[in-house]
Amino acid sequence: MYLAHFGVSEAPFGITPDTSFFFACADYQQAFNTLLVAVNEGEGFIKITGEVGTGKTLLCRQFLASINNDCAEGQQRFITAYIPNPYLEPRTLLLALAEELGIVLRKDADQHQLLKSLTLSLLDFSQQGKQVVLCLDEAQAMPMETLEAVRLLSNLETEKRKLLQIVLFGQPELNLRLRQDSIRQLNQRITFHYHLSPLNRRDLHHYLAHRISIAQGNTGVKFANGWLFSGHAVRLLHVASGGIPRLINILAHKALMLTYGEGRQQVEARHIRAAARDTEAAKQGLWRWLAMLQ
Repeated sequence: MYLAHFGVSEAPFGITPDTSFFFACADYQQAFNTLLVAVNEGEGFIKITGEVGTGKTLLCRQFLASINNDCAEGQQRFITAYIPNPYLEPRTLLLALAEELGIVLRKDADQHQLLKSLTLSLLDFSQQGKQVVLCLDEAQAMPMETLEAVRLLSNLETEKRKLLQIVLFGQPELNLRLRQDSIRQLNQRITFHYHLSPLNRRDLHHYLAHRISIAQGNTGVKFANGWLFSGHAVRLLHVASGGIPRLINILAHKALMLTYGEGRQQVEARHIRAAARDTEAAKQGLWRWLAMLQ
């Protein structure tokens, strides 16, 4: 709708996780580095947490896309598996892992046979010099018995290293689940952990500029006063979104549509305010801010 008006080739604030828009501010870069260091150290369990909308899935996809960047072509060190919805019973989780790794299993195999077949395949990968990394998104939704099955998977190892490294991505509720006595053995095995925080206002400025720059490509379009969002708009956007990237994207997209509808070239505070009123998740932050001004 507004692409040509603002000189962008694609919408800069989509909510679908797109690694081309990955923004490596200090917090996200530290989380990314934590993942890379942990898998290179061969650690069994890694945990990344963050509130809803803070970009855990995007971080996961960026990690999976980058994990073999330092390897020569055709010499990939890591084999990866990604399960976006681990709300599965233990047997189904094992089947999903086998499918991700391209392992053919008997359809009537019981859980013991599944685990045995996976172990043999993982040993074969290890003998080829490959490390297998499993990423579980939305891990806070995993049933307790499935979390226990994940712990059993972490027991698979040679005398030198783990056969399978597991990265848990989840909301803070995951921490509460892992503190339960029935799963405390898994919690003790998490050697690396990072918590993603919302963007601060300074990072928000860079975040907006980064996404707009990526969406512009090489168009070289200049905006009013050199900036698409006014200073007041950015401040209000941070208040209304709480620094949550998903909310930032929703509000920024709506504000751009409103600005385009007026035929203007710069997003003002009133556009953000209108977008926030139209977004249930942003209303509370906006109301709190307005109350402070009274």
